[in-house]
Amino acid sequence: MSKVKKKVKVIKIDVDKCNGCRACELVCSAFHAAPKYSSNNPARSRIRVIHDPLKDIYVPVYAGEYVKAECNGRGKYVIDGKEYNECDFCRASCPSRDVFKEPDSGLPLKCDMCEDDPPQEKPLCVQWCLNDALTYEEREEEVEEEEEMKLEDVEIGLESLVDKYGLDKIIDTVARIAKKD
Repeated sequence: MSKVKKKVKVIKIDVDKCNGCRACELVCSAFHAAPKYSSNNPARSRIRVIHDPLKDIYVPVYAGEYVKAECNGRGKYVIDGKEYNECDFCRASCPSRDVFKEPDSGLPLKCDMCEDDPPQEKPLCVQWCLNDALTYEEREEEVEEEEEMKLEDVEIGLESLVDKYGLDKIIDTVARIAKKD
């Protein structure tokens, strides 16, 4: 396989600057409401601010890929003398927790970097972060050329979604996503 250059989009997080205002959660949930900006439900947000009041820290975490099985990693991290659970910083939507799941259907959420038409200069959570705890970065990386998606792979994915969530939930979610503003 040959290598190709791919644009990688990343939201960098500086936890020392986050004050827990949750503006990122609010604007993200409004952007993903149907129709867009019509409501505000933080459960629809693709970014969550994890707060540990005993350790006095706010950590913005944005949604990553869905994983079928929960991980075996239950490690602890010590940062500035404070201990954190590995799941606190995980971006995955997984079966062991309800974070990053669509509230109506239970389908997994993933950050889409607010890709829209017309395109945003940077994700809304970054634009609305008053303390610059979130910054946006684009860079090019060499990656293996991806194989073209096969119809049978799509069918397998749809079958697994139907098995897990039921056909009605999938149809309702696709219909809601397909509606134009």
